[in-house]
Order: sequence, then C-alpha cells, then structure tokens
Amino acid sequence: MQVPELGPSVPKRGGPVSRFVGRALLRLIGWRIEGPVPDLPKMVVIGAPHSSNYDFIVAMATMFSLGLNLNIMGKHTLFNWPMGGFMRWCGLIPINRSAAHGVVGESVVALKNAERMWIGIAPEGTRSSHGAQWKSGFWQIARQADLPILPIAIDYAARTVRFGTPLRPSPDIDTDMVYLSKFFGGTRGARRTIPERIGVRSQPKAAE
Repeated sequence: MQVPELGPSVPKRGGPVSRFVGRALLRLIGWRIEGPVPDLPKMVVIGAPHSSNYDFIVAMATMFSLGLNLNIMGKHTLFNWPMGGFMRWCGLIPINRSAAHGVVGESVVALKNAERMWIGIAPEGTRSSHGAQWKSGFWQIARQADLPILPIAIDYAARTVRFGTPLRPSPDIDTDMVYLSKFFGGTRGARRTIPERIGVRSQPKAAE
C-alpha cells in the first residue's frame, strides 16, 4: 500500500508500530489514501460526507497509518464514561453544540496559540444532515485564524480517503463554496451522496 509521507512541518503522533497498525487496518477494510499531504503546520481540515459511525474507523485508520496528529471536533456526549478517555486519546475535542457560539472563538485561540495544530471538522454538522447545506463555522475559524482549509473526501464508491488542495479562504464564502463543491460534489458516503452544489446554512460576516 502506498501511503503519503508527511513533511517536517506537519503535526505528528505515534511511531512505527501505530503506523503499521493503521496501514494494516486500511488494508483489512479495503481503503486507500490518495493525494499528497500538504506540508503545513496549521490548518482547518474538513472531512465529508459524514453519514455513518463507520467514518470514524476510516478516519482513525488513516490518521494512524500516516502518523498524523489531527484534533477532531466531536459531540461532547461522546466523552461520557466509559469512552471519554479513549476519545481524548484519539485526539478528539469535545464540542457542546448548545454553546456553539463559542466554538469558533475557542478554536481560533487554540490555533493561534499552538506551534503546530490541525483541527478537523465535519462541516455538515450531523450524520442526519442531507449534505446540501453546511455550517459555516469551519470557514469562520479559517478566516479569523488566517489559515487554509484542507478538504478531505471520504469516498465510499472508490473506498478512498482523498486529500485535496488547501484553500486560502477569501472574503466571500459563496466563492469558496464553489471551489469546495467542485471537490466534494458527487462524493458518495456510507448513506448519501454530496450534491453537486453545496450551500451554507447561515451567512457569516467576513472576518476583519
């Protein structure tokens, strides 16, 4: 199995054993990784579509096979006993959706204070989403932190985790969504396919 090598700037975790386990798991479930991994120390990573708990297995196998340290935002209820410790060990960050107004600010502060940090977000919001409308939080975080957005498609049709080209967000989210629609549009998930045109649920104000 061909697995991309990480550059010196990318946040890393684990060692030869965890990478071996991750690659063995990818082989076992029949998935592969496609595209180069950008050599950047900080990014906002968006993965879609997210329609099944099985996506977590694919994501973790990918991260371990690469040796990538990716902090993924997860629903806070996932951190209840007995799974809380395991979720934190996997690199997940608990997010309380009822207090979502503070998520963007907290994420921006964490990124600015870190020397190296990739934050992973499911832009659709929930597994039950139909995928045509995304939450704008990922874009707001990237704008306010002045960081690129890395799109990653979880393609069940090709059983491929596909890395895209980082997008430096513009002042206009609609323009950026056109680019992201071209990358993600038509990607088939476990339970749904991303539409050719993706919108946002709320129009954010451009960051200063």
